[in-house]
Amino acid sequence: MLGPIEIEVIRNALNAAAAEMDITIWRTSRSTIVRELLDYSTAVFDAEGRNLAQSARIPGHLNSMTHALRTLLADHVPPEDWHEGDVVIFNDPYCGGQHLPDILAFRPVFHDGARIAFVGTLCHHIDVGGLVAGSYAAKATEIFQEGLRIPPVKIIEGGRRNEGIWAMIRQNVRKPDLLLGDLSSQLASLEVGAAALSRLATRFGAAAVVEAGARILDMSEAGMRAAIGRMPDGTYEFEDFLDDDGIALGQRIRLHVKLTITGETALVDLSGCAAQVAGPTNATLASTNAAVMFALMCCADSSLHMSAGCYRPITVVAPEGLVVNARHPAPVAHRIAVTHRLLNAMNGALHQAVPELIPAAYYGNSYVTTFQTVQDSGAREVLVEIEIGGSGAHPAKDGVNAYASGMHNNANIPIEMIEAQLPLTVLRYGLREGSGGEGRFRGGLGLVREWRIDSTACFFTANMDRFDHAPYGLAGGGEAAKGALVLRRDGVESPILPKTDNLPLRQGDVVRLETSGGGGFGPAAARAPEASSRDARMGYL
Repeated sequence: MLGPIEIEVIRNALNAAAAEMDITIWRTSRSTIVRELLDYSTAVFDAEGRNLAQSARIPGHLNSMTHALRTLLADHVPPEDWHEGDVVIFNDPYCGGQHLPDILAFRPVFHDGARIAFVGTLCHHIDVGGLVAGSYAAKATEIFQEGLRIPPVKIIEGGRRNEGIWAMIRQNVRKPDLLLGDLSSQLASLEVGAAALSRLATRFGAAAVVEAGARILDMSEAGMRAAIGRMPDGTYEFEDFLDDDGIALGQRIRLHVKLTITGETALVDLSGCAAQVAGPTNATLASTNAAVMFALMCCADSSLHMSAGCYRPITVVAPEGLVVNARHPAPVAHRIAVTHRLLNAMNGALHQAVPELIPAAYYGNSYVTTFQTVQDSGAREVLVEIEIGGSGAHPAKDGVNAYASGMHNNANIPIEMIEAQLPLTVLRYGLREGSGGEGRFRGGLGLVREWRIDSTACFFTANMDRFDHAPYGLAGGGEAAKGALVLRRDGVESPILPKTDNLPLRQGDVVRLETSGGGGFGPAAARAPEASSRDARMGYL
């Protein structure tokens, strides 16, 4: 049996392998959404598909990848069909994925002829076809309209490329060179991860690596159980709402959480959530589970090793046909809105159990904007941006301005890079004054961003929320500001619906997005005078 020092050495080596994979994608990817916005994740799994180690990337990805790989092994590519040098890719949410722009890639790791692990990557690709550039259609009513669905398929088999798969993808996307370049980065990342695992097995032996993986899962489980066990037993309920699905405008979508803590276990019942909707504001279980697990893992009052062992004490009840467990062929492009809002609802429930740990609502939305510019020559470029807002105020401090929170861990795309690559000019980018909720501790501020169209024509798509239902405050704190989206043409401003597909724009048009801040914590009357004075000096009010 391995000693604690050997376990710790192997655990850190697995973390290092995931980090090496992360850096490989960052340094070799092609599109701005991967290379600059950093919308990708990497992880290491045991031979049964359970997450052992992960990079510091996207919570919504990382806590879904075990679900994806285990679904793949159980239902699509059984363990005996994996061989040395194989790579399986897929993006279908109904095969364990999230939404079509997210392509997963998994590779088995063998040592002395036995499979000892898997390595995996997930990238949000700039376009996979469908109704709109960027494949984030706001008005889709079935998944067939959302883009190219890739079933689990070996893009590399025994070390050899399946050229038919590459050709099929190239023929069905708007920016094939960017997508295939990013996909090649994923494959390079898998190679780096597999090599790291092979070195580890050579040094310690395959049996030691397998044993260490099992012990790591047990350690994570024990840490999660202890954290849940320190929460008071009871049942805690909370709900939040999405504005609508883009089809039935103004018809709010309920996200209801019933959380029961019993000893060292947590039961999360989502049966009270709304039925799945016609538009793409739906999620499958991979996405939903990611939000639930992330909420509870964030509540740990001591450090945890983030692995699939953390999931073991948590049970999720989500009947099929709900917005959190959509039934095929429901569209799911905007599944991140569901998971953001589900995380807000989870935090609202957890606040009742551990009020000292839970902040007010963060902006709780991905402000997804897509521009497809068209030049006189017919040349077309695609920009996908995912803007953020302010984080919620904490029980002991103000929220953070313009901070990627919750299911996000994104960066921004540098303005200089956008303007160098596309006929767009960013006229304004800064904090949105007064957007944070008032309170003893103030919510973080959202953003204002303006794009001017410099091409002859442009098609604009938006898929956003938090325009009707503001991020909530806690303990008497105020709500944050709601979002706003505006078109300025010839000096006249008019609102743009936050769920809009292919809005025709022309040269000189300006689009302005104002994102939500975070909710406040505690009554505003209790705010320290010096904090209010500083807000005024900084222009936050």
